[in-house]
Amino acid sequence: MSIAIIVEGKNDKSRLRRLLHEQIAIYCTYGSLSTERLEALKRKTRDCDIYLFTDNDPSGKKIRAILRDTFPDAEQIYTRKGYAGVEGTPDEYLIQQLEKAGLAEYIVYPPACPTF
Repeated sequence: MSIAIIVEGKNDKSRLRRLLHEQIAIYCTYGSLSTERLEALKRKTRDCDIYLFTDNDPSGKKIRAILRDTFPDAEQIYTRKGYAGVEGTPDEYLIQQLEKAGLAEYIVYPPACPTF
């Protein structure tokens, strides 16, 4: 089974792309969800385990609600309130949330800083 993560925008996608193996598909809503875009997302993710990772702001919550109705079995991943969306969330917190969602085996961990 393939894995797909749905995010709001291209900056969210590029932020997560740095932390996840290429085999994980990341799709964008581009901030709005027309019927056509939802249908396209359903087609692209037909055989995937789906994860929703939207911003913790009013717009992100609205998009998440629509996506939750469209993908009722999707796993939810959350960023902390106060961060500037997924794209503004520190890598350490993103990694923690991805691990919490059960995606640890797909994470590309940044190299550890050497200690002197």
